[in-house]
Amino acid sequence: MTYDFELDRTLRRRGFLGVAAGTTAAALLGTGAGAAGAATTAPAHGRGGRPVLPPGRLGIQLYTLRDRIQETGFGPVFEALAEYDYVEVEFAGYGQGTGPITLPRLRRLMGDNGLRGVGSHVGYHSDWNGDPNAYTFATNLEQVLDDAQALGLPHIGTASSPNRYGNTVDAWKRAAEEFNTYGAAAKERGMRFYQHNHSDEFSFATDRPEVRLYDVLVQETDPDVVFLEMDIYWAYVGRYRFSTRPDGTPAPFEPLDYVLAAPSRYPLFHVKDGEHDEAARDGYHMVDVGDGDIDYARFLDTVGHLPGHRRRHHWIVERDDAGNEQANPAGSLSTARRSGDYLHHLRAPRSC
Repeated sequence: MTYDFELDRTLRRRGFLGVAAGTTAAALLGTGAGAAGAATTAPAHGRGGRPVLPPGRLGIQLYTLRDRIQETGFGPVFEALAEYDYVEVEFAGYGQGTGPITLPRLRRLMGDNGLRGVGSHVGYHSDWNGDPNAYTFATNLEQVLDDAQALGLPHIGTASSPNRYGNTVDAWKRAAEEFNTYGAAAKERGMRFYQHNHSDEFSFATDRPEVRLYDVLVQETDPDVVFLEMDIYWAYVGRYRFSTRPDGTPAPFEPLDYVLAAPSRYPLFHVKDGEHDEAARDGYHMVDVGDGDIDYARFLDTVGHLPGHRRRHHWIVERDDAGNEQANPAGSLSTARRSGDYLHHLRAPRSC
């Protein structure tokens, strides 16, 4: 027989299943674990199967914890992440509202808590405000790379869309050439440049509506110097929103197929979950990992079974709305704790 994923999801949503809470860091940061965070350990999905999360590859995008970082600084947050068994962090700015902090100090705080930086999101360009000194790849490439090197980051990338010049095929080709330039410069420093998707990358070119824009990005960037961080949640939102072309003809796609076609181009993944809702514009409501409908046991296990790829990928928890008390009243540290615990206990589905 196989593990009943639907039953598990139902139980989790009704509150019968919980996640073990970290005590020291929770008390330190005032997370108020309570009923939302401190019940029992998450179930081992696919009992008897191997863990789908490779050791040493669980990270978190610090944007998820921006409210806590602003309130307490990086140090206490890093302590909490270490207690939750995270080993990697991805930056979204090096201050996040905490005030001045030096990069050597930031690197020491990571090391003191057994964490390492895996990447950072930096803006692509500053055309929206015309600031020639903005901290972006287009305006300050060398400084961006200097700072990433100072932190010891193996990856440096952007979560900006390649739509700088519009959404025509040629506009995205032009952006792809700039990404190739940034990628070549990063490679010279021993780093990898990457782009992180949202859902609109999977829409169609305005001048050629039969062409998916993400395909232009993949095809026109040099695979030796430009890499991709698939945000799995936004990719599935893209599948929901853009599985039909503007003329009404079907254009279904499976996000995982992009990875299987070129697994070496995807060193990083954002792991966030969504509960499916046909009435929502995006087709999902964002929730903690394990509380939604994205089949992460299948996704991680499939990637992990690719020959030689078990430990080549980094799995980075994120929840974009984690600092929003209305959307996530349990708080961003609860998201970090519950999502990490779920992934640590997730097992490959198999017959028993």
